[in-house]
Amino acid sequence: MTLPGLSKFKNWLVGTVDLDATETAMYDRTLVWMVFGLVVIGFIMVTSASMPVGQRLAKDPFIFAQRDAIYLSLCFILSLITLHIPMGFWQRYSYIMLLATIMLLVVVLFVGSSVNGASRWVAIGSLRIQPAELSKLSLFCYLSSYLVRKVEEVRNNFWGFCKPMGVMIALAILLLAQPDLGTVIVLFVTTLALLFLAGAKLWQFIAIISCGIFSVCVLIAAEPYRIRRVTSFLNPWEDPFGSGYQLTQSLMAFGRGDFFGQGLGNSVQKLEYLPEAHTDFIFSIIAEELGYFGVVLVLSMVFFVAFRAMVIGRRALQLNQRFSGFLACAIGIWFSFQAFINVGAAAGMLPTKGLTLPLVSYGGSSLIVMSTAIVLLLRIDHELRLAKAQAFVRSPK
Repeated sequence: MTLPGLSKFKNWLVGTVDLDATETAMYDRTLVWMVFGLVVIGFIMVTSASMPVGQRLAKDPFIFAQRDAIYLSLCFILSLITLHIPMGFWQRYSYIMLLATIMLLVVVLFVGSSVNGASRWVAIGSLRIQPAELSKLSLFCYLSSYLVRKVEEVRNNFWGFCKPMGVMIALAILLLAQPDLGTVIVLFVTTLALLFLAGAKLWQFIAIISCGIFSVCVLIAAEPYRIRRVTSFLNPWEDPFGSGYQLTQSLMAFGRGDFFGQGLGNSVQKLEYLPEAHTDFIFSIIAEELGYFGVVLVLSMVFFVAFRAMVIGRRALQLNQRFSGFLACAIGIWFSFQAFINVGAAAGMLPTKGLTLPLVSYGGSSLIVMSTAIVLLLRIDHELRLAKAQAFVRSPK
């Protein structure tokens, strides 16, 4: 026997829908509320963390909050459009998305605007696009389409395993030219995880992971600033005013946060002691102002979004909707791994990689691409529920 409350919680966790209620529950409401909560927390914390730098750069403390609001409005409009596009469209034109992304990555090397030594943005009027963010969604759509067509080849043939890795490596070369090692690591790990879910052999993973680790070590050793990042991560207090400055300031923010935090708006580290407080290190400001309670709340919401993505992917694979299933799993892995890297860098567990906290950090390209990925999850879930409801209605009573 099971407790009724436990059964209801399990159904809520995995998104199980009573078939009698399918007409009123044709989308994953829990996923929507979790995403909405992350977006609201992100907007509030970006507003709080960006006020000092906004005052210094533009004499307007709310300049970044206003831009964030514009980005969120644009995300909402694009989401309404994306929600009405069937998954077959994404599968059919995934290769065109990938080719367009490759073209943008090439263009950014020649006409891209440079910030902090990295040329990652293409300026179109007052709008700046970061093709590296688009490369994640484009690659995962392409890989999901490839696995639908070549899943047996991936499982039984080493060349079938190497083909998608070759596409990822081509993107990695263009990204490293910017340079953007963080995005390359996200692409590498998510691609490997997706191939693992597709059933590739274990020895292939051991070979690729070994090559990947060796390549990352070579890339770190090739650039002095990457070596400084690794050494400062290992002992930031050795040079607290030099290479370890950003991490020590971040750790101070965590220390000041305690359990309930200093209160919203009362961060000291955001007063331009901590660089990139509203982007890469937004989690440190959350820890300082909202404390342990805020940290656990945000991490729990991130976990539930990633978990629901994996559940949706599993359901799609069970119903033989393989493109939707692989893509949902890829989004879940991408979302959780990028959040892990961002939080790990802010907490001093990982070297700084310059990756945003999904749906929370300031950044137009990141918000647009990640919101599109979440809407794709909702579309996949809707199509699954619709198929299930139709099968229920057509089945004999």
